[in-house]
Amino acid sequence: MAEERIEDRLKRLIVRRLFLKIAPEAIGEHVSLIDGYGVDSVSLLELVVGLEEEFGMSIPDEEFSLKHFETVSALAAFVRVRLAAG
Repeated sequence: MAEERIEDRLKRLIVRRLFLKIAPEAIGEHVSLIDGYGVDSVSLLELVVGLEEEFGMSIPDEEFSLKHFETVSALAAFVRVRLAAG
């Protein structure tokens, strides 16, 4: 069985953590999470906690950057780098 794409896991996490009333597959990978889905500072914190739990990683404050949370694609790239770094 093929491994699930990080983007798909992120979309489910976003819908679940932010209580969005849309299907995960309806989230565009290149749509601004802030402008398109109303992500704000509280939502960002919730996403960080969700990422740490979902992917078993830690995101130190000095590695947090809003640019990583602009889109699902940007977030997936960030997750891949963090997972590769161990």
